Amino acid sequence: MKNKIFKYDFLIVGAGLIGSLTALALNKKKLKVLAIDGKNFIPKDQRTLAVNANSKEFLEQLGIWSHLKTKPQQINKIIIKDYINTPPLILSNDTEAMGNVINNSELLKIAHQKLNNLQILKSNININLDSLSPKKVTKIHNKHYSFKKIVISIGKKVTVNETKKSLTFNNGDYSYVGFFKHQNDHNNCAYEFFDKDGPLAVLPSPYMNNKRSTFIFSTNTRTSYPKIKSVIKKKFFSSHGKMLFDKQLHKFPIVPHLLKYHKKFLFVGDSLKSIHPVAGQGWNLGVKDIQELIKLIDQYPLESEALQSIYYSRRMVESSIYLGFTSMINFLYENPTNLNNNFVRFFYKSLLNIDFLRDIFIKQAMGRFSLID
Repeated sequence: MKNKIFKYDFLIVGAGLIGSLTALALNKKKLKVLAIDGKNFIPKDQRTLAVNANSKEFLEQLGIWSHLKTKPQQINKIIIKDYINTPPLILSNDTEAMGNVINNSELLKIAHQKLNNLQILKSNININLDSLSPKKVTKIHNKHYSFKKIVISIGKKVTVNETKKSLTFNNGDYSYVGFFKHQNDHNNCAYEFFDKDGPLAVLPSPYMNNKRSTFIFSTNTRTSYPKIKSVIKKKFFSSHGKMLFDKQLHKFPIVPHLLKYHKKFLFVGDSLKSIHPVAGQGWNLGVKDIQELIKLIDQYPLESEALQSIYYSRRMVESSIYLGFTSMINFLYENPTNLNNNFVRFFYKSLLNIDFLRDIFIKQAMGRFSLID
């Protein structure tokens, strides 16, 4: 039929990790969903992803976790060190793993297979966001569509019309990501070292003999791969032994931000907010965006303005806490005045000596703690 309008509940713009999972979660709710992306994905991303306990359960509910061919690498212990305090702060949980490390490309491949099987993913579609509106007829691949809600998940900060003020911290940092093999067993431990040049995280990577790890080094100083390798060897030789680094180093700009509200669209993942990787929770917060959206759909009609406003207000609370905390921690360590150092010592000792605070910190890291619920 000429000019037939295909009516859908949701359009998902961006089919990366969070966008694809959003589409699958909405489809599971029996909603009519279409996901589009500007490129045809051939997963080549060699990076890994730290999945906390809450996100793991979410992937299990979507039927994805059981399809991972590479065995996830458990994180049983997180060891935090800095240049101010001794001894190290050690976080662990007696009942379950603190998290798991999986391969980005493998997760995306499984999600896309499911979307393609459901016939709800269209690739190689570039669309002007400012031309989109809920219920407005939109032409995609020579067909006409109408959507009740539009979700934006394109993996970066987006500027579109009708966007109210967003919080942005332009600190000029870069995040460097790479891998290395090592002599000693990593014993399922993740490390976070806070230095004046920025935080350095070393995580166990999926590998058959527990002798491969990934690193994330964030800094606003000029650096090079040889310098980064030298820092890692110096700080982790005692725990990891001799090291052999991969040739490839990934570099990403860090622009922490948080979108307060948008009248037409629902933003999820890095389109809604990005935080400094010092917390290691950016992707896991994206999962919580999806979970909050699903929860509100059970409570409000799709056309309701309350769904839009409550979604943003709730995600604003948790995301603001992370954004503020990570920016503050970075500032304190990179500016070592007596006042800043004393504040760090106080917070550090509180976590060491007060079980209640340490338990909350652990639950937060696992995605088990929320100020909203």
